Amino acid sequence: MLIGCYSGDLVSGGSAGNPAAVMATGDRVRAPLLWPVEARLAALLPDLLVFRKPRAPEPELATAQGVLLGVHVTGFTALMDRFSLTCKSEDDLDKLAHIFSYYISDIIEHVLCFGGDILNITGNVLLALWTVEQNQLSDIITLVAKCSLEIQEKFGVYHTREGQDLQLKIGVSAGWISQVIVGDEQRQYLLVIGRDVDDVQLAQRLAQANEIVLSWNCWTLCEQYMFEVEIMKEDEAVKLRDMRITDPFDFDEHFDKCLSYLPHYRTSANTLRTALELDPDSALEQTLRKHIMKNLLKKIDEGQPTEYISEFRTVTMVLVSLEFHKTGWMLHLCHLIQEAALYISTVIEKGGGQLSQIFMFEKGCMFLCVFGLPGDKKPDECAHALESSVSIFNFCWENLTETKLVSIGITNGPVFCGVVGAVARHEYTVIGPKVSLVARMITAYPGLVSCDEVTYLRSMLPAYNFKKLPEKMMKNISNPGKTYEYLGHRRCIMFGKRHLIRVRSKNHPLFDREKELEAFQMAQQGCLHQKKGQAVLYEGGKGYGKSRLLAEINLLAQKEEHRVLSLKLKEADSKQYFYAIQTLMAIFFEIDTCPAFYRQECLHKQLCGKVEEPLHCLFNDLFFVKFPLSFEVSHMDDMARQKKIKECFFQVLQEAVRETPLIFLIDEAQHMDAASWEFLGTLLSSAPIIMVMTLMPTSTLCGGAQHVLQSPQAMLKPISKLAANSLLKMACWELGAVSIPQELQIYLLRRCLGNPLYCKALCRDLLSKDILLFHDLQKGEEENSKWETLSANVMKSTMYGIPPVSSEEDQKLYVCTVKDEVNLDTVLLPPLLKEIAVNQLDQLSPEEQLLVKCAAVIGHSFHVDLLQHLLPGWDKHKLLQVLRALVDIHVLRWCNESQELPAEPISVPFSVEVIEKHKEEKKKSDAGSPLRQKEELFLPQPEVLEFGVPLLREAAWELWPKAQQRALHLECACFLRDLACRCGSCQGGDFVPFHRFAICSIKSSRGTSRFCSYKDTGSVLTQVITDRLQLPSPQDSFQFQTKLSRSREAFTSAPCRSEEEFLDRVSRTLAQASPENDLLTMKPCHCEEILKFVLSPLAQHCLVIGENTCAFYYLLEAAAASLDLSDNYMAFFYLRKASSLLGQPAAFSFLKKRKVKICQFEEATFCRLRSEVCFNMGQMTLAKKLARQALRLLKKNFPWTWFGVLFQTFLEKYWHPCSLSQSADNPSEKKKKLAVLQQRVQCLSLLWQLYNLEATASSRRFACLATLMQKNSAKEFANEAQVVSTYVALSQFSQNVGDREKWLHCEQMAIQKSSLCWFSREGLLATAQLMQTLAYTKLCLGHLDVSIKLGFQAHEMCGHLRKPALENLVLSVLFRSAFLKKKFDLCVHVLDSQWALISQGHDILGLACFYSACLDLLLYGKGLLCRPFEECLRFIQYYEHSCVLTSQSNVMLGVHSSLAMWFAQDSQWDLFEYHFSKARQLVKRTNASLFGSHGFVRFLECHVLMLQKVPGGVFMHIPPETPSQVLKYFKEFFSRCVTCPVYHRWVSELKASVMRYGKREVLSLTNIIRPLDTCFTRIWIEGEFLEENKSFDGNLAIQRFDRVTDVKENRDEEEIQECNIKTKKNHLKGS
Repeated sequence: MLIGCYSGDLVSGGSAGNPAAVMATGDRVRAPLLWPVEARLAALLPDLLVFRKPRAPEPELATAQGVLLGVHVTGFTALMDRFSLTCKSEDDLDKLAHIFSYYISDIIEHVLCFGGDILNITGNVLLALWTVEQNQLSDIITLVAKCSLEIQEKFGVYHTREGQDLQLKIGVSAGWISQVIVGDEQRQYLLVIGRDVDDVQLAQRLAQANEIVLSWNCWTLCEQYMFEVEIMKEDEAVKLRDMRITDPFDFDEHFDKCLSYLPHYRTSANTLRTALELDPDSALEQTLRKHIMKNLLKKIDEGQPTEYISEFRTVTMVLVSLEFHKTGWMLHLCHLIQEAALYISTVIEKGGGQLSQIFMFEKGCMFLCVFGLPGDKKPDECAHALESSVSIFNFCWENLTETKLVSIGITNGPVFCGVVGAVARHEYTVIGPKVSLVARMITAYPGLVSCDEVTYLRSMLPAYNFKKLPEKMMKNISNPGKTYEYLGHRRCIMFGKRHLIRVRSKNHPLFDREKELEAFQMAQQGCLHQKKGQAVLYEGGKGYGKSRLLAEINLLAQKEEHRVLSLKLKEADSKQYFYAIQTLMAIFFEIDTCPAFYRQECLHKQLCGKVEEPLHCLFNDLFFVKFPLSFEVSHMDDMARQKKIKECFFQVLQEAVRETPLIFLIDEAQHMDAASWEFLGTLLSSAPIIMVMTLMPTSTLCGGAQHVLQSPQAMLKPISKLAANSLLKMACWELGAVSIPQELQIYLLRRCLGNPLYCKALCRDLLSKDILLFHDLQKGEEENSKWETLSANVMKSTMYGIPPVSSEEDQKLYVCTVKDEVNLDTVLLPPLLKEIAVNQLDQLSPEEQLLVKCAAVIGHSFHVDLLQHLLPGWDKHKLLQVLRALVDIHVLRWCNESQELPAEPISVPFSVEVIEKHKEEKKKSDAGSPLRQKEELFLPQPEVLEFGVPLLREAAWELWPKAQQRALHLECACFLRDLACRCGSCQGGDFVPFHRFAICSIKSSRGTSRFCSYKDTGSVLTQVITDRLQLPSPQDSFQFQTKLSRSREAFTSAPCRSEEEFLDRVSRTLAQASPENDLLTMKPCHCEEILKFVLSPLAQHCLVIGENTCAFYYLLEAAAASLDLSDNYMAFFYLRKASSLLGQPAAFSFLKKRKVKICQFEEATFCRLRSEVCFNMGQMTLAKKLARQALRLLKKNFPWTWFGVLFQTFLEKYWHPCSLSQSADNPSEKKKKLAVLQQRVQCLSLLWQLYNLEATASSRRFACLATLMQKNSAKEFANEAQVVSTYVALSQFSQNVGDREKWLHCEQMAIQKSSLCWFSREGLLATAQLMQTLAYTKLCLGHLDVSIKLGFQAHEMCGHLRKPALENLVLSVLFRSAFLKKKFDLCVHVLDSQWALISQGHDILGLACFYSACLDLLLYGKGLLCRPFEECLRFIQYYEHSCVLTSQSNVMLGVHSSLAMWFAQDSQWDLFEYHFSKARQLVKRTNASLFGSHGFVRFLECHVLMLQKVPGGVFMHIPPETPSQVLKYFKEFFSRCVTCPVYHRWVSELKASVMRYGKREVLSLTNIIRPLDTCFTRIWIEGEFLEENKSFDGNLAIQRFDRVTDVKENRDEEEIQECNIKTKKNHLKGS
């Protein structure tokens, strides 16, 4: 009997045996790769077959004496009921397979050690045989009895976590054993039959748990004096209790004696079976291959390792049970079994299945057939299984004369398909709860073809082919579910009830199908104007929305009052003659839904006046009516009647079209019968009817269908996949949200690839698994004090540009987030989608399947070398050959051919060339790196590929058993570990500076890492990678250093003492940056590719294998890399994953217990990275808290009180640096201190920026202290680039707080320290920051031409660095300079570049600055338009309450003031009041920065406007202000914005206008609304603040923009002069 569900997890009890023997779930120990094919085949078969002599092809009985041992594992059936019968959890199924194989492998090895031959492993029963001569039976029985006692002693009891003990029942019999082989030349099966086989089964049934029972024949043949037994039943069985070991008896000698009886016992200590050491023999190989299933043979021929063969997949099982009459002779029964086996295997293979096993039981035999094994998956396997079962059932009843009873059970469900047993002897089998169910159904419903409910539903066969069976109790199965009897295919006697299944929902939008609907509308117009039939055939794959499109067309046609006849076909309909037209005409005559007794009357009414009365009887058989047979019809033959019916239909339809337009909608038209296609083709050319049909692209159409397609009146329209944005909109609609997080976008885009069905199914699956959270969008965003509650605010602080589908005002809007503990990469697919993907996978060849499965472990994108690392025995040539084949059929694609993902832009992939060392070297060195350099230049394509078929990667990954999954992920992690560093252009090193050195001692002391070797790949990086990730070799590096040393001498010999020298050096360096003369520092950065292809996958691999400590390390690296690339959201994503590894924080620090133990430096880094993310999100309070916490962990406290600030400031001012370069520490300790210093500098930089946002005296003191501490730490760091960056930051801070002297001093110090910043990427970045600062300074001082020139140079440097945040800042300064210079064309070009930079990201602050600039251009740009005002306003309305913008008072002051000015132009005083009041609340919180000063100027303009031109009494909430009150704001501006004199002249003009207003001097409204056009060009600044430089037009960097002209300059100056004259006249009038 089959028992296929085993559950639980082994914890204790007995010996676990040698883990190397476990084969089922992919343990790392496997059969040697050098085994020949014969040995691999022999390991799957018993010695009885391996050493058998060739015999005749006909079934022939061979008898021999022997001892049989049957081991029955009990307890699995009890455990089975503890799990769900459907076994939806992959973990549960993995446990079942692991327990069974782990348990049975130890027993197998023990039996092999005693010389037994494992015949088979059926269900949870193992059968072994010792074949000997008759005079040797008694000795062998003693040997087998000893083996049984030891098995019970060692493995008799296993305890599981579920609380159910697994125990053994053992039966032993001896006597004559008959063996027979049935089958044909292609496939053969071994059967062991006879009375003694029945005896061993009886003994097993009589035994209780932990008992050994001997058959009566065995008892009579043994040395009875040696056994302690209990007679159970006379002439049936005895129970063995123990053996009497007497002194004269030495069992070792007896064992050696017995071995002489066993000719095939092992002779080598290296293996347990002689069969595995046979010499190659082609004849033997051909004989053994007949006993192995085809799909397994293909994998063995391919050379796949044994552990790569096992899979978890859904299959359909058919169990055929034949009971024979007892009167039949044994040889005759063998011939019956042979005949049945041949027929069953033939029928099953036609349907895509395989006959897996034949096994005997007391009354007959059973045949286990499986549909859906690896390589055999078909879309309609359940239907094939049912049809095959009926055919087998009928054959056995009719042709097998001695058959007493035929019973067939069919089940469908997930199972383990793979190898079970030990290395030396294992079998390919299926294990799962549905295997148990199918065996129970045979007993519960004898004599029937029965199936479970899953098979019934998935077969998609008509319900009238089934009959529901009464529920019956099944042993150890508490909930077997509904059971049905399959009656076979019956002709459908109903018609017309096949309308479109999908109905158009009014609330469900149709996404991205405008072109398809346009084709239908063109057909409508063509039918209307040409009076000819039109056909539109939509062709698309499964899930592309064909049915939904027809539902939309149905709705549109009904709105236009067209008559629509809709029909959905199924596969069975293609076999019924004229079925489609029969059903359509039944719908047309409206008899499809009427009662049967009224059908004839209804049809008669429809035909009256259209078809002659005598012809009504033509429709009797067609519509199941009984009109009287007329004389005319009675004389017609069948052909004439069919022709006449078609003529009547043509006539009726032509008359109907004259009254109302008629439309046929036919879904799944590929299932239409040929006669219906022919009828429609004729109708298309004879009547103006519109036909809309859908087709599958892979279907083979009949000749009539081809005729319709080739008609000039037909249009074939392929249905394309949804665009990425449309798919995301659909996902938002399905989830009921206006925004989904970036990781969910990537999850959906990669799995769906534009398929709407997949998107819908995945969204509903996520909702059902309760792994998403929804947050009210309208609820105000507040600052959080806890990191764990930030997810909602992060989503509200990101661009969610997917507008709500419904525009109802009272509709609640939600944003969606993923729960922190959820890893979307490991979320299992819904069963429906997994089946679709596995079907596609099984269409590939075995080698292609293996490649796809290995690639699936790596991830969505994978590198060729890493893939080869996972494919044992594959050379590069074979790998490329299979890859090219998969690329040709679009299963895979090179990354440069991938579609654009808006959530994750595809970048140019990096190239890695790493070759695995020889396995002998790998065994010798456990700690050594498995990688080595090797240049291979024969790949023309980039060496990174990705999956091109949706769901294929996820389904292939799920097929792996869990243990094998972890083993492969470990291999990937070992491969990638040394690549996890910055790119060669960035000089290598960690993304968290000196990360590995700060924690290496901690890691080695813990011993927790299985694979991480934290070595110094920092600034040398000589051992790993080529091309973009590899620095030059040592020899090249020496030449390069020699070449650079001369340049360094030129630079260092004359350090920059002035700004002019520095700018001249920058110009000369940029001029040298060309492909012919390229510097290392100018090579493009590829850290983004490293993040995507190395760090992120590496963290995922570590999570899967359970290496959480290493996963935490790489998550920190990934977060640091994301921040370095200005991707704040992905940094938050990685840090959130890291948080989930640490667990929830405790209320008190001393109670805190981390899930993962991390060192103090990592905890400080974790706090610092979170602080930076919070700062970018506007969570300033939490950012301060985390930055302080990080400093405390870094042993550098930051004071809380003003007294602490004074004391710390005193200490810092008189602090003397001790450079690490002068210290005597060893290099490792030095790098650890450098790591700590770097984190301190970054924490202090964050702190001064945080306090700088607060316009209070206390905050300014804290900010000053932070800058002082940062400067001292940077000096201690002794890194030129770090010092330059620090002075740049100090310069910016000093300008913001209005300290002009310190501002210019820090800038000069940065210039002097920049001499050595051209020899590393870090130094180049510091230089670019300095260039941006100089451009900013010149802008603030009013040197606009110089600022523009410097801005262009800084922008060119940013292009090499790929630093979007810095580039955005440079463009902002460049825009402001061009704007104040009135170069509005240049402003538009700058904004276009800025939009291209930030539009695809999630930078809310950058977008706010962009839209602020757009508003300035709208107000003063003479009609130039970059973005419409409505878009700017909508952005502000969406995000003005975001924490990101509420913390940026400087930017928001300018935004609200500009909006107020805009609304004032249109006299919308209520909106002016709203935004002006917002600006007035912000003005006290701004500083002297450029944005703060600009916003203050706009605010003053609003004040002047309100004071002079706003009608009285229009404001409800703003109290009127006198000119004296307004003048206080001007005084505050001049006192605060000392370091931004560029605006002083204009503010003076505004102040004068206010003072004149006090004397009733009125200015014109035009001069106030457009002040820059009339007055700004007259602003002049004396002395050193105005130094115009006209030379910027010749700069090479200007060529980065399309065209910059000043064609309007002359016209502008004429307008200015004219406006100046008008202003003077107004002044005279006022006086």
